[in-house]
Amino acid sequence: MAARQGKRALDEPAAAAPSHRMTRALHALLLALRDLPHRRVLRVLVASLTWTMLLLGAAGTVLFAAVRWALERWQWLDGAALDMAGVLAALALVAAGWLLFRAVAIVVIGLFADTIVADIEARHYPGAAARAVEVGWRGNVALAAASLARLALGNLAALPFYVLLLVTGVGTLLLALAVNALLLGRDLEAMVIARHPGHPRLDRSARWSLGLLSAASFLVPVANLLAPILGAAMAVHMLHLRNGDPQT
Repeated sequence: MAARQGKRALDEPAAAAPSHRMTRALHALLLALRDLPHRRVLRVLVASLTWTMLLLGAAGTVLFAAVRWALERWQWLDGAALDMAGVLAALALVAAGWLLFRAVAIVVIGLFADTIVADIEARHYPGAAARAVEVGWRGNVALAAASLARLALGNLAALPFYVLLLVTGVGTLLLALAVNALLLGRDLEAMVIARHPGHPRLDRSARWSLGLLSAASFLVPVANLLAPILGAAMAVHMLHLRNGDPQT
C-alpha cells in the first residue's frame, strides 16, 4: 500500500500539470544544446556521424551495384536507357539514405549510449552518476538491436496507413512523425534507464514530448546531424529532472 501511495505521489505532479510536459522537454533541449561544445560529447558526435555515413555509404554502394548488375544481367535496358536507369537509381538511393538516416543514426548512437550518458551525468548529476551501473559494450549492442527492431516493427505496422494517407499530401508525413516520436521517446529513455534500472520511467506524455522534439529535429537539414546526440542528452536531463536529482 505504501509503495502504491508513493508511486501515486510521484505521478500526481505530472498528472496535475499536463501542459508542462513540452515545457520540460524544451528545457531539456536547451540544456542538451549547452552540452554540445564539450570535448567528450564532440568526440562521440564525430565518431557516431562517421560510422553512420560509412554504413549508409556502404549500403548505398552495394545496392547501386546490385541494381546495375541486375539491369545488365537480364538486359532489361541498354545504351542511354541503362545509363538513365543508373542515374535514377542513384537519386533514389540518396533519397532513401535521407529517410534511413534516422534509423542508422539512432542504432549507431545506441552503441555509444553509455559514453554520452555517463559524461552528461558526471558533469550535471554526480549523485546519479555515482549510483549508475555500467552498461558495457554488450548492453550497448542490445540497446542498438532493440532500437532497430522497434523501428522496423513500428513502421511496418504503420505502412498500410502511410500508403492510405498519401492522397492527403501531408497525412503520411504527420503519421510518420507521430509513430517515430513514440519510438524515439522509448529508444532514448532506454539509453538512460539502462544505467539506472531502478529509476521510475518517464510518464507517457513526457516520453512523447521527448520523442516528438527529437523526431522533428531529424526532419531539419543540418540539425538532423546533431539530432541523435541532442536526443540522448535530452533524455538524460528529462529523466533526472523528473526524478528530482540535484543538478550542478
